[in-house]
Amino acid sequence: MRDVTRRGLLLSLLLGGVAGYVDAIGFIETGGLFVSFMSGNSTQAGVEAIEQGATAVILPLSLVAAFVAGVTAGALLGRQGQRRAWAVAASAAAVAISAGLSFLQPDGPWRFLLLAAAMGALNTLYLSEGRARVAITYATGTLVSLGLALAALVTGRSRTAWQRPLLLWGSLAGGAVVGAAAHRLGGGVALLIAAVVLGIVAIALAARRRLPIRP
Repeated sequence: MRDVTRRGLLLSLLLGGVAGYVDAIGFIETGGLFVSFMSGNSTQAGVEAIEQGATAVILPLSLVAAFVAGVTAGALLGRQGQRRAWAVAASAAAVAISAGLSFLQPDGPWRFLLLAAAMGALNTLYLSEGRARVAITYATGTLVSLGLALAALVTGRSRTAWQRPLLLWGSLAGGAVVGAAAHRLGGGVALLIAAVVLGIVAIALAARRRLPIRP
């Protein structure tokens, strides 16, 4: 993460905020599942398999599968720097479709799978050597980076490395607060706001023809 430029950091903070926003809405509407935090869904599936039976694990495991599919699609769409805007555009479209389905089929699971796929795709913007260098939509990797940076601070190896992971975690958590508040307007309306923001980001990236960051 230390190799990401300041402009790239601002982009990751914006997308992290959107991810927290969308995840909060998904959490509320699924009754406790996540559209970006797959560790939580995996644990939930394991617990529900014992407490409620095999059918209860279908949705959490489907969300995991959709997230992985989104990562795969995002990596294929954005495998060249100038095409990474397509990954964000695809995420915007998926969130917009999910918003529409919330009006037409509020109880349908497909709209949550679309959100999980959209969040997965966002994690492909900062790829290097076959892995995501910046965890856009989930906090665990970011908190590991924060802990390592704090260790570096204590030992005198770096005085500033902790700032970026803390900001990224803060954007995710802050986005969740805003998402929970926006959900009071209605899930569909709140998701449309997220889709518009992602669409604007995709247009901005496409206009530049290439991302100004190199992971």
